[in-house]
Amino acid sequence: MKRVLIIGATSAIATACARLWASEGSEFFLVARNGDKLEQTAADLKGRGARAINLHEMDATDIAAHPSMLHSCLLALGQIDVALIAHGTLPDQKVCEQDVSVALQEFANNGTSVIALLTLLANQFETQRCGSLAVISSVAGDRGRPSNYLYGSAKAAVSTFSEGLQARLFKVGVHVLTIKPGFVDTPMTQGLSLPAALLAQPQQVAERIVAGIARKAPTFYTPGFWALIMLVIRSIPQPIFKRLNL
Repeated sequence: MKRVLIIGATSAIATACARLWASEGSEFFLVARNGDKLEQTAADLKGRGARAINLHEMDATDIAAHPSMLHSCLLALGQIDVALIAHGTLPDQKVCEQDVSVALQEFANNGTSVIALLTLLANQFETQRCGSLAVISSVAGDRGRPSNYLYGSAKAAVSTFSEGLQARLFKVGVHVLTIKPGFVDTPMTQGLSLPAALLAQPQQVAERIVAGIARKAPTFYTPGFWALIMLVIRSIPQPIFKRLNL
């Protein structure tokens, strides 16, 4: 039985992961900003075998609320075996280019708030000296592309921060996993013109995440073919890259 903390628990990928853990009889502390969706998620997980479910409403960008959330989590679970940070937004790059306040808010949604949570949870896991801390980053963080460089820069910050945590926490027996999904069929990507051949389903991504945590993988792309795609994109010389519409 796992004791699982999920932040951004109502997202499609997080819900798919939770369903897999629920089938194992896991106990949950679920965090999201929408209470109604949290209740719906909890009801779904109870029907799938979850042992116990605790709910906590919080906007992840409210950094001052993070410590009380963790305190409540520890009161409920006693210890965290798996923590998954899965919240985020997909900003409109053009709007971010024109409005500094929007750009900074989107960076907070996808970067600053995640780093704040990673910092807080890392200290808890360091005290425990066990467990897995997983964070959903993105392939977008591998290179700054003109179509989404605000989002990409936030995810790059998360990936680099997580890599540092891996080296720090490995020494005390804590596993840190950076997850880099490509295009996933979720409400966040609805309305976008995406190649069908590259569009993964949340269940497919979740299965890879749950398996990656179980085997203590450090970093992976999902689906796996994104590792090759991003290798090619990272290899394009800058004089050529800046002329492409990516």
